[in-house]
Amino acid sequence: MVVIHIKRSDEHQFLYETTTAAAVEAVVAELCKLHNTRLRIQRLKLEGEELEKHGPAKHPDKQSLDEYQEDFGYGKVEKGPHYNSDPTGRRTGNRCDPKAGETLLKTLADAEAAISKHQVAKKVYLTQKMLDEKIDEIRGAVMMCYPMGLPEWDNVRLALEDDEELSGTQWANEHLDPEAAQLWWAGKQMLPGKKLADHIGKNEKTKIVGKLQKKGAGAPQRESAIDAETQKAMLSYYHKKQEEQKQLADNDEDDYTNSAWANPKALKGHFSGVGNIRFR
Repeated sequence: MVVIHIKRSDEHQFLYETTTAAAVEAVVAELCKLHNTRLRIQRLKLEGEELEKHGPAKHPDKQSLDEYQEDFGYGKVEKGPHYNSDPTGRRTGNRCDPKAGETLLKTLADAEAAISKHQVAKKVYLTQKMLDEKIDEIRGAVMMCYPMGLPEWDNVRLALEDDEELSGTQWANEHLDPEAAQLWWAGKQMLPGKKLADHIGKNEKTKIVGKLQKKGAGAPQRESAIDAETQKAMLSYYHKKQEEQKQLADNDEDDYTNSAWANPKALKGHFSGVGNIRFR
């Protein structure tokens, strides 16, 4: 099986397994779906944590700080047994049962681990079935917290139903449309209408680093020859060497003449057994 290492950035990367006989369009479509589902899980993680801390979302027309609502006479705030005021005023503050909340947080953490960049080092290949299962697990954990369901405007519910409105957000820039996406490898675009074998050959044990780009974005940026950690270590090493050289240049004293290694008779004294004798 051919392994494609999809890398949008250091944080956004995953492994995908296919065959050389696969059509480029089909591969691009599946890669885009995987990429978008990963982003969807990231949004669920962020919004799910807020749901656990501050409860369901308020209606967009009624979002405000609860303290102001009561102080200015807009009505009394309904506070449940696990109330925790939302400092942003977006959520009701009525948390679910703490034990159910712990289950939700654990489920969210498991889903985040499944899409982590560390899966690449573990050689775990991403599949749509795997991601769909993680979303189903989150859906089940949310139902445990709120059996009556979430309001239709809650971002967690919208993400679970895959009915989000992303326009005008940063997420919209990351979203990839399969019809307007391109797959690049080795600085060249894999052309639609061809198979992977036409670009990478028929060796099923091939592994490549691919880049997904939007149409019109041009060729992706070239990969750095070294990773960020190695570059950081190299800079630290060279900085240390520069400091040592600077200290040597500043030290123009002749203190070294009193050192044993600077004594021209040290070797003779060593063999004659008088190396440690001092005359006063």
